[in-house]
Amino acid sequence: MDLDPLALPARERYALMIGLIQPRPIAWVSTVSPQGENNLAPFSFFTGIGAEPMSLCFSCANDRNGRKKDTLLNAEATGQFVVNFATEALAEKMNATSAPFARGVSEFERCGLTPAPSVKVRPPRVAESPAAFECELVQVVRLAEGPLAGNLIVGRVVRVHCDSALYKDGRVDHRDLRAVGRLEGNWYCRTRDDFELPRPEAA
Repeated sequence: MDLDPLALPARERYALMIGLIQPRPIAWVSTVSPQGENNLAPFSFFTGIGAEPMSLCFSCANDRNGRKKDTLLNAEATGQFVVNFATEALAEKMNATSAPFARGVSEFERCGLTPAPSVKVRPPRVAESPAAFECELVQVVRLAEGPLAGNLIVGRVVRVHCDSALYKDGRVDHRDLRAVGRLEGNWYCRTRDDFELPRPEAA
């Protein structure tokens, strides 16, 4: 079957992407408004970019009415955000923060999470999360306007928080982190069913 993306409604294009691009890591992004209102929301179009400089990106699509979401508005206004990591133990609370709360409502308060002070940026990190990246905004790439239009947010990591139980000998083991990933619909996955493939040498 061959599909022309332009012939599909935006919702069907989205469903096709999340059905095929999986599992997806989750950026649990905390921001703060210029008025000091905390915001927290998960995004699964997320990946690292590189280590020099240490940088990452995630996509914050417009809502169904074509409006920018609070995460994007806050990141643009302050130039800062924090990417927290969602684990099995935090999956339900992470999911709860995806509810469409009104602007100005703190997901930290509504979902029973603790804002912890960051070191180099204004937005707080999630105290319950075992790891977080404090980021300064590098660029926002707007791919379109209107409902579900993608906005790629690029950040430079300026501080890393990692539980000492995870960070051992300069490495993090996925079996200790126990991150959760996003699938299609309401489905998530764990990282327990794993396998190892050593990198091959050139013949």
